[in-house]
Amino acid sequence: MAESNKMKDMPVNKLMIQMGIPMILSMALQAVYNIVDSAFVGNMRVGSESALNALTLVFPVQMLMVAIGIGTGVGTNALLARTLGQGNHKKAAKVAGNSLFLGVIIYVICLLFGIFGVKAYISSQTVDAEVLAMGISYLRICCVISFGIIFFSLFEKLLQATGRSLYSTIGQVVGAVVNIVLDPIMIYGIGPVPEMGVKGAAYATVIGQVASAVLLFIFHIKLNKEFGHGIKNMKPELAIIKEIYAIGLPAIIAQALMSIMVYVMNLILKFNPSAQTAYGLFYKVQQFVLFLAFGLRDAITPIIAFAYGMRSKKRIQDGMKYGLLYTIVLMILGVAITEIFPNAFATLFNAGQSREYFIGAMRIISISFIFAGINVAYQGIYQALDGGMESLIISLLRQLVIILPLAGVFSMIVRNGQVGILLIWWAFPITEIIACAVGDVFLKKIRKTKVNVLN
Repeated sequence: MAESNKMKDMPVNKLMIQMGIPMILSMALQAVYNIVDSAFVGNMRVGSESALNALTLVFPVQMLMVAIGIGTGVGTNALLARTLGQGNHKKAAKVAGNSLFLGVIIYVICLLFGIFGVKAYISSQTVDAEVLAMGISYLRICCVISFGIIFFSLFEKLLQATGRSLYSTIGQVVGAVVNIVLDPIMIYGIGPVPEMGVKGAAYATVIGQVASAVLLFIFHIKLNKEFGHGIKNMKPELAIIKEIYAIGLPAIIAQALMSIMVYVMNLILKFNPSAQTAYGLFYKVQQFVLFLAFGLRDAITPIIAFAYGMRSKKRIQDGMKYGLLYTIVLMILGVAITEIFPNAFATLFNAGQSREYFIGAMRIISISFIFAGINVAYQGIYQALDGGMESLIISLLRQLVIILPLAGVFSMIVRNGQVGILLIWWAFPITEIIACAVGDVFLKKIRKTKVNVLN
């Protein structure tokens, strides 16, 4: 079946499974980059505790780079799917070309930050000289060679918008394998490669990202035949860029808020470096679970957007129903894994002094996964139906308006000891439950104003 016919005619439940599984695997493997780095770094012979802390501090900037790339890709994905659903292939070519032009601009910004801004950023979170040196080295490499993750994010969404999510997964698998193979070689020094420690972890990560980007570029050129390619399509058109970011900006803000949240949580936990490291380690496990929901969201958005372009009320409703159902199933699985195996994860990271804090975080924060997953699915539905503002509000509630004041207040009640830190962890489930209730109200509103009015 042709890809365009599949998006139009295949039953939505089957289509979501067929598109969703590769996307889920793709996002899970993206999360593996950070988990693998932390696992290998945590087992370094010298300075492993400082190295884990350094990776915790640089993580928000890594997330921010991914946020801008993925957010631009989300806007491209939904707009391209809708444009193809309308049969406008000329505009589709310009949408794809303009997204790549935006990728160049994003890379230049990341490069400048890598050269001039890294030291000031790391210094704001720690005074430990060893952690500072490691953090600066790792983050500078990731920023200067960030074109891999940026263009991988864009080509991934271009393939997903045409229903070719399997190929984006292949690219992600290749990058993950390259990263995993190179990590021990470059971190510990194997064969002719010298021992590079934290720098080795950074180089392994960016080389894997570049490998993924190159492979997806080839797939994009060879397979995305529904629209034209070429430099001429990269000529910036303000109207198209506005349309991309009308959909994608809320996604960028949503992802960027994660970076802000982790950065502020690092500041809140600054009084206890072991708890700070534990939170950074757990966040990577949490991202692995939530990235399953993000992967399914990336199937929900183009499916519903394509159906919206067709004005197919039934396919939109099926997209909502199966998207939420499959998300809940995935999140139940995530809760089960994190509640049953916290000690195994602590051992994987060689958490050291942070072990008890890490296990406490895992047992409490994982309660929030089901509600967080539903919120992510809601946002995918909103983005597909031009509900950018609703998506933004949910993100603000989840990652800024509720969580940070609540965690700050809890940290002031009891600042020392395991009991005080456990209280901070409870801010996460409370936040997700409140945001989920608000999201349900928004969904009912969008059903009434955007879906039920269709013939």
